[in-house]
Amino acid sequence: MKRILVGLLAIASLVLLLAGCGKEEAKPTADAPIKVGVTAGPHAKVMEFVKGEAAKQGLNIEIVEFSDYIQPNIALDQKELNVNSFQHQPFLDNTVKDKGLKIQSIGKTILLPMAIYSNKYKDLKDVPNGATVAIPNDPTNGGRALLLLQQAGLITLKDGGTVKSSVADITSNPKNIDIRELEAAQIARSLNDVDVAAVNTNYAIPAGLNPQKDAVVVESTDSPYANVIAVRTEDVNNETYKKLLSIYQSEPVRKFIQEEFKGSIIPAF
Repeated sequence: MKRILVGLLAIASLVLLLAGCGKEEAKPTADAPIKVGVTAGPHAKVMEFVKGEAAKQGLNIEIVEFSDYIQPNIALDQKELNVNSFQHQPFLDNTVKDKGLKIQSIGKTILLPMAIYSNKYKDLKDVPNGATVAIPNDPTNGGRALLLLQQAGLITLKDGGTVKSSVADITSNPKNIDIRELEAAQIARSLNDVDVAAVNTNYAIPAGLNPQKDAVVVESTDSPYANVIAVRTEDVNNETYKKLLSIYQSEPVRKFIQEEFKGSIIPAF
């Protein structure tokens, strides 16, 4: 009986030990790098440069590219990533509120001005009645696009508009433009199918568009849409991630952004 009891206790101890091991979260080390989620385009390009700078200081970064705005935050919240760098603060705030994610910003990165493009018109004064206008279908970038259309004089928004404005807030549309809400990543490729489009710069550049050269209207530089590095809320004081942020906000990275993008993307630090 005593032998059976000892055996059962040994098995129980082993089960508890294995359960404890299963719950242990992997931490970034030389063998387990910092997984950083980005969207393809400027965010990926800047992070590749940051990766090189980080390696000089002993940080090993693994870049994980995404093709949409939704998955990078979900992957971060579910601990498939350590950090992400692809979104502006209003988008992050809206996503956290809507999906109940426990993630937050630890610092600013770059500003990618949204711009209006057209393959048919060089001046928005020439846009005809009933013209089709594509804007992003996510709430924050949709509101941002509507503010830009208002800046361009195509529409007027209720109470001057906010980052949360929607199509329902349009109070004046003198040219009766037909606003079509599309996935942000698809808009640059849809330019031939619409008259005018509001395109995020991180999608414009891979499509061969330069906001400083090709856009009809560019968002003003005092935009509140600075992009950020986000981590899980439990990791806001993580020294490794703070070090990554400081490397991103360093002078070599600032110089790279200025020389590589020539004003189409602006350091926000």
